[in-house]
Amino acid sequence: MALTLHYHPYSRAAGTLWALEEAGVPYELQVVDLLKGAQKHPDYLAINPMGKMPTLVDDGVVVTEAAAIALYLADRYAPGRLAPALDDPRRGSYLRWSFFTPGVIEPAVMAKASGWEVKEVSAGWGSYAAMIAAAESAIAKGPFLLGEEFSMADVVFGGMLRFLIGFQQIEPRPLFTAYTERLDRRPAFQRAEARNQAMRKELGLQ
Repeated sequence: MALTLHYHPYSRAAGTLWALEEAGVPYELQVVDLLKGAQKHPDYLAINPMGKMPTLVDDGVVVTEAAAIALYLADRYAPGRLAPALDDPRRGSYLRWSFFTPGVIEPAVMAKASGWEVKEVSAGWGSYAAMIAAAESAIAKGPFLLGEEFSMADVVFGGMLRFLIGFQQIEPRPLFTAYTERLDRRPAFQRAEARNQAMRKELGLQ
């Protein structure tokens, strides 16, 4: 087994470290020099034509897109622990909020920040206000998306909330803040943050 994450600490791959640490599987980091444009080099484009990170290579299998990588890791390496079984009724909510993150949260935030004028009925992400209300409803009962049990969906959903709050693109509402603080206490998250910090130092990015 050989898991390699094509990575830069100032890319979305930094968040993928948390998913890898939660999965508990050994992995290697292949640093892609983002600042020199190495993500657009033909060798990298051969495995990820988007020229973006993260890109995970698992014994020859290529997986891109942060949410897809996280769900892949949970299904392959932590089924029943981080991913509900296929016949578990909770899998519907697990998938719902995992896909809600890139499919609704991100475009709604981008639309608001960019001043896009779109009809709510025409946009797949609805409106920013509707997105916020839905996101709050997802964690209102807590402590996690699936209730008492943490899952990889929390890595996807919670990681994005933390990122957007940190960059002041979503307001730090009490429900969001309490939720992300719970996630911050997870040992796997703390290990990932420590490794990201060490990599920034190693690469002279501090």
